Amino acid sequence: MGAPERRQRPAREPQLATIAARLRPAAVVVPSGARVADALALLRAAGEAEPILYAYAVAPDGRLAGVLPVRRLAIADPAEPLEPLLVRHPVTVAESASLAEALELFQEHRFLALPAVDGAGRLVGVLGLDAVSQELETLVRRQAFEDAFQLVGVHVALGRQAGAWASFRDRFPWLLFNIGGGLACALLAGLFTPLFERVVVLALFVPVVLAVSESVGMQSLGLTLETLHAAAGARPGFARAMARELAVALLLGAGTGALVGAIAALWHGLPAMFPVLAIAIAAAVVTASLLGVALPFALRALSKDPRIAAGPVVLAAADLVALTLYLVLAARLLG
Repeated sequence: MGAPERRQRPAREPQLATIAARLRPAAVVVPSGARVADALALLRAAGEAEPILYAYAVAPDGRLAGVLPVRRLAIADPAEPLEPLLVRHPVTVAESASLAEALELFQEHRFLALPAVDGAGRLVGVLGLDAVSQELETLVRRQAFEDAFQLVGVHVALGRQAGAWASFRDRFPWLLFNIGGGLACALLAGLFTPLFERVVVLALFVPVVLAVSESVGMQSLGLTLETLHAAAGARPGFARAMARELAVALLLGAGTGALVGAIAALWHGLPAMFPVLAIAIAAAVVTASLLGVALPFALRALSKDPRIAAGPVVLAAADLVALTLYLVLAARLLG
């Protein structure tokens, strides 16, 4: 494995755990003026207790002078000086670097091990990918956990650390959107009570209509949040995001609407249920999907955290729009 030249990158997230406790001693460390034979002797002496990928050359003061991949070392002439073979200014990781910084380096360069240096550039150990791979999985799960809870209006860190009243103030306002949306849907359904009494089957498919629109809305919201997160510091195009999501939403709406409508019509022998459900679900899916794109952009423009606010708003809006379309179409076609 090669070692492209690159100067040390500083840690950017010191609030996370550092790599210091995960370092292991370098197995093959030779003076920068040594010969290939000296490095080979150390390599043989190290045995097979752990995989050895690189030999590290150090200056008299302990500073890392260069790195030599073991496979290059193995084919070199034993009598040859080591110094001309070294990769100068290799990729290194600071001893004080965070796990996030180290993981970024591994991801960017696809290395299996990185030399760790102190502030003066002295070699202090080796960080293997195996030592941080478990932490990578943990960080990914933690981020997914944070995002999932923030989508429904919960600050996870605050919920863990703050008192009951602070957590209540953080979470309650966003629950009001869900409560308000639910009450609005209840009032709307109440206006159509005579229709439900005449066509009882309508009530059976209300949960399906709401579930489909909510699911697509949250999918669009999640993708939009990921786009905004990946474009941190830049301005992703709102029009492009809307156009892309509209095309997908039209296909999803047509597919789910036709499927549910056909099932309802065949199941209950009521052909008029097909256009009611097909059109209502298709329109609700498109609306919810576009809301899932538009709301995060709008909240970001207002300097609000879209992960916290957009989830409850999208759910409430998707429910209200889906149920309105469903009942109005049913009244027109079945009433």
